[in-house]
Amino acid sequence: MKNGLEVGMVESLKIIVTRDMFAAFEGKIIHPVYSTVAMTYHMEWVSRKIILPYLESHEEGMGASVQVKHISPSLYGSEVTLTATITELHANGVVTAIDVYNNDRLIGKGKVKQAILPIDTIAKMFEAVSTSDLFMRWNPEGDY
Repeated sequence: MKNGLEVGMVESLKIIVTRDMFAAFEGKIIHPVYSTVAMTYHMEWVSRKIILPYLESHEEGMGASVQVKHISPSLYGSEVTLTATITELHANGVVTAIDVYNNDRLIGKGKVKQAILPIDTIAKMFEAVSTSDLFMRWNPEGDY
């Protein structure tokens, strides 16, 4: 990673709640409000935005874990602001704490961990998983 990334750095993301962000399963809207799934996506996105300027050309970030506490609903058309703050820096990773607000009301909190790895390492990980999946399709009974 490039120099300059520090604990305490902040990045924000503003979104407007749309229908495609509603809580829904198999195409059926369960609640016409900002879903936990959408909140999780936006938490990962704001956390990624904070590291993008610091990635070297041979590096990429990968989500390692997400913790989400969805506190309160946010209605269609409302503006939601997500703010990520770096709380930990490691040789190969970043941890951010995220606060999610609708106006002055806290609607969510969370934490995102991202691993920063060489792109070729990630490709090798995917290749290993792909090879394993091919074996399982060829031998679905798992007889090794």
